[in-house]
Amino acid sequence: MRLFLFGNKTVESGLFVWYNIAMKISDILKSKRAVLSFEVFPPKTGDAFEGVVAAVDKIAALRPDFMSVTYGAGGGTSEYSAAIAEHMKNDLGITPLAHLSCISSTREDVHAKLERLKKSGIENILALRGDIPKDFSGNLDYKYASQLVAEIKEAGGFCIGGACYPEGHPESDTLFSDIENLKIKVDAGCDFLTSQMFFDNDAFYSFLSKVREAGIYIPVIAGIMPVTNAKQIKRMMALSGSSLPTRFRRIVDRFGENPAAMTQAGIAYATEQIIDLYANGITAVHVYSMNKPQVAAAIRANLSEIV
Repeated sequence: MRLFLFGNKTVESGLFVWYNIAMKISDILKSKRAVLSFEVFPPKTGDAFEGVVAAVDKIAALRPDFMSVTYGAGGGTSEYSAAIAEHMKNDLGITPLAHLSCISSTREDVHAKLERLKKSGIENILALRGDIPKDFSGNLDYKYASQLVAEIKEAGGFCIGGACYPEGHPESDTLFSDIENLKIKVDAGCDFLTSQMFFDNDAFYSFLSKVREAGIYIPVIAGIMPVTNAKQIKRMMALSGSSLPTRFRRIVDRFGENPAAMTQAGIAYATEQIIDLYANGITAVHVYSMNKPQVAAAIRANLSEIV
């Protein structure tokens, strides 16, 4: 165990040496040609908190440009989300991106969370509508993510991200109508966008061309999901609106029943996607690492001379 200085705070760590230079993500995107970040999700219960923190520590040791922490369905894990974001910044020296969702969030809730984030020095928020739980019957103070974006913008001091869907939101009639709604959200105050997962890079390139034609010029971070569990595919497709290219479908059909082989193949496929994205001028990739340090480490190792 060694002592490291993070800003003005001394922290014990046996993992890595890193300095607390937390930045706004908009500045990070301007400062580097190849940005790589990872996403984690909070525990559902308090007794799982330490295990999630251990995974966060291992992923942070890979020195990503930033890490995001999700909000949880229905907002039920928001307290854990904030605590993990604070741990990233204050204990690990990693720039955090805190998710904030419309679902189950009153205006009072939102302003209380914004105040907490400000006091913690957390400057980056990903504003989302959130997935509506099947049994949800409450009223929404924010019906659309654009309304939440505008509220955060009015509060001031935050770098605001929004979500986008390269193949269209599952609830949108067409991709073009989805992009029209995306423009409303961007105009409300987004500084950058992060895409949902996709498995066909050509779909992302086509989407990027369309949003530029629609007058959306802020940075768009490509979201990549290394698929390591074939059983999750159907649910992921439903939530993301993405499709499976024939080439990837064959990988799942061939290796899906062998967990070790599927993990290896999924990491290889995601790595190939990321390399192609960087090679084609995409400067930022966000990996949905699903609290799996071994997956994040494999991706990082595959990109050791690229990022």
